[in-house]
Amino acid sequence: MKRERATAVLLEMLDRLEEGAWPLNLVEEIHLFGSYIRGALEVGDVDIAVQHASDERWRRESLAAMFSGRDGYVGVRQALRGRRRGVSFQFQDCTALEGEGFELLLLWRRGEPMTLARQRLAEVTPDPAAGRAPRDHVLPAYEAIADLLPRPVRIELHRLCTTGAAKVSVVTLPDAQPLSVAAAAHLDGRWTSHSSLRRAAAAALAYLENTGQGLGHVELHGRCFDGSATDRAVECFVDLGWRYWRCVTDYLDDGQAWLEVLPATARQPLHALRITPASRR
Repeated sequence: MKRERATAVLLEMLDRLEEGAWPLNLVEEIHLFGSYIRGALEVGDVDIAVQHASDERWRRESLAAMFSGRDGYVGVRQALRGRRRGVSFQFQDCTALEGEGFELLLLWRRGEPMTLARQRLAEVTPDPAAGRAPRDHVLPAYEAIADLLPRPVRIELHRLCTTGAAKVSVVTLPDAQPLSVAAAAHLDGRWTSHSSLRRAAAAALAYLENTGQGLGHVELHGRCFDGSATDRAVECFVDLGWRYWRCVTDYLDDGQAWLEVLPATARQPLHALRITPASRR
């Protein structure tokens, strides 16, 4: 991402924070780290660390999301970034990031005027010699797409690989439709024909068919094709855009594979992480 675009993303985020709509009224601090504050002219994601408070609504909605296997931070991520892509958030992790040696730049703290945040942002000057910050927790197995992986994902992948808990590979998914009539009906019932999620799901199912995986034993983005299917019948979970990522360890511990299709627009090439538990034969 060009630095100018990254700056525009941050300014738009400050505008939304200034409006103070829920859940952004719970945000207490915003910090920047990574390539942007080093002055790089090209950045991968804009790395942002967020500290926040909570209220009853936050606790209720976050718990509901987690109990259903979804990411409890989806709502606040979307509120902060709007329709923009290329932003990586870490929540409640400032102390841990500093402990790992990351330099954090305070952008805004509750109670400060937003003009001060914009001034701080303007003072982060470009440096043509800076280059992009190297990604941490990167192994050869997923190095080719490391820039597309949020830092918490890289940390978890690194742990899975280095402890021998799982094997990870990168898969390029060509646009395709599954041959299964039941799978096609399932897709049509969940997404419109122009949906980027439908495109990703169709490509993932077609890929699994080509590898010999029976789709009757696939759980797609939180649903099985057969409503009577149980967890024991699931052999592979297909996740779209990190929504259920927090459950990956549970599935791997049960001997079930995981196919994580990375977020993409309607035209970008599709990539996926194929994660196979070490215990699976």
